[in-house]
Amino acid sequence: QLQLVESGGGLVQPGGSLRLSCAASGFTLDGYAIGWFRQAPGKEREREGISCISSSGGSTKYADSVKGRFTISRDNAKNTVYLQMNSLKPEDTAVYYCASKLTRISTVQAMCVLPQFRNWGQGTQVTVSS
Repeated sequence: QLQLVESGGGLVQPGGSLRLSCAASGFTLDGYAIGWFRQAPGKEREREGISCISSSGGSTKYADSVKGRFTISRDNAKNTVYLQMNSLKPEDTAVYYCASKLTRISTVQAMCVLPQFRNWGQGTQVTVSS
């Protein structure tokens, strides 16, 4: 069974950092683009991905709201994708989800939207508050 498991969320003060992990089980991430999405309290899951990374890791995309603060990376040997989040703001508070898209397309610019992705994890809560 294809499964993604997120971890690394928690409570952090504004300006702090967290690193989220998205680990795959039941399949290898090689050949899959991975996207991070979030759902703030009382809102629907955002259609635009927070960040996406191609299967090779050579292409990444960031939403304007996190550009310059978040960094996505992947370690295919560990079957894991990471989201390093720095300079966190209260508006970053949300449940963060990762999902996969089976594709070897080299760029993720056009595909980093919710309908393109499958195999959603259960999410990890990130709370930014003083």
